[in-house]
Amino acid sequence: MKKSILFLAMLFAFSTTFTSCRDTKNAEEEVEQEANEMENDMEEAGEDMEDEMDDLDDDADSAMDDIEEAAEDTGDAIENAANETGDAVKKAANATGDAVSKGAQEVEDEVEGNDDM
Repeated sequence: MKKSILFLAMLFAFSTTFTSCRDTKNAEEEVEQEANEMENDMEEAGEDMEDEMDDLDDDADSAMDDIEEAAEDTGDAIENAANETGDAVKKAANATGDAVSKGAQEVEDEVEGNDDM
């Protein structure tokens, strides 16, 4: 009877040991799997962050291009306005010169007696 109890105790010890080792192996595999999943998640997060940074960089470049274009358009508008103002001043100066010449001719005609009146 002693042998059978020792045999059962030994059998219980071995079965517990093998079950314990098997559970540890599964736990190690689960930890490794979780670590791999976490690593994959971190890589995906890094890639997403890089994509967002690229999008922000593209948006900033686009905004700078828009600002440069607006500045060029403003410069062109100012240049056109300056040219038109210069042309208007020249026309006004010519008209004033013509009026002065005409007025001077009328005064000269009146002084010389060539007046129609």
